[in-house]
Amino acid sequence: MNPLLSMDDVSLSFKAKRVLNHLTFEVERGECFGFLGPSGAGKTTTIKLLTRQLVKDSGRIMLFGRAIEHAASSDYERIGILSDTSALYERMTIDENLRFYAKIRGVTGNNIPALLERMNLDADKKTLVKNCSKGMRQRAALLAALVHGPELLFLDEPTSGLDPAARAEVHKMLRELNVAGTTIFLTTHDMAEAEDLCQRVGILDMGRLIACDAPEELRLRFAKNEVLMRLADGRVVHASKDSAGAAAVAEALASGACLSIHSVEPNLEEVFLELTGREF
Repeated sequence: MNPLLSMDDVSLSFKAKRVLNHLTFEVERGECFGFLGPSGAGKTTTIKLLTRQLVKDSGRIMLFGRAIEHAASSDYERIGILSDTSALYERMTIDENLRFYAKIRGVTGNNIPALLERMNLDADKKTLVKNCSKGMRQRAALLAALVHGPELLFLDEPTSGLDPAARAEVHKMLRELNVAGTTIFLTTHDMAEAEDLCQRVGILDMGRLIACDAPEELRLRFAKNEVLMRLADGRVVHASKDSAGAAAVAEALASGACLSIHSVEPNLEEVFLELTGREF
């Protein structure tokens, strides 16, 4: 199966500074792919390359099966973008903004009431954007990216600045979109968000892709060679995965002292630490 989106050995420099270094990855149709890394790693720059807001120095980018340099205008009608520069008009209401974007995308906007309801913005649809909170703006900008029903959605830090309730609403909508077949390319510095939403993740550090796999595979790859035993007296004991550790586990189980056994798997922040030697 041909990937929906791919980069092959892509590099980019700003003046004398290399900001992306030989990136290679693929995004399959229908998956939610997370692009992770700390601030300044190159995540937003990557989205700008993938959406032709910037031009690469070298390498190849494919979008919908063709080189991005030869992408047709109809290809861009199939994508939606939420970025840190997503524009909402301050002196228009949320509803007016969505209907404006529907018009320039050439769609009726009949889905706007349902979108507003799904994002819990229906009661605020007549609010001028200039009077909206950051969370309301972020959710409205996401709806503007969705109003034409894109096949491929680029999301740059989609839950940045949202409170827990609004974040949960966005996550719920993204899961529903992904289940319905929308391909999502998501950048985030929130490792827990990536583990929650994404089937695969790429970890970016200083412009280099240092890992790319399913979150559970990355956790298993860097799992510690030990298990945790929770004992009846309240203690938590580490046991190595060797003959001595196996004997200790067997003894604890036989005596009834062991209440539970858990494998020790790192989260993605700990994977980043293992890969780079630095905290995320």
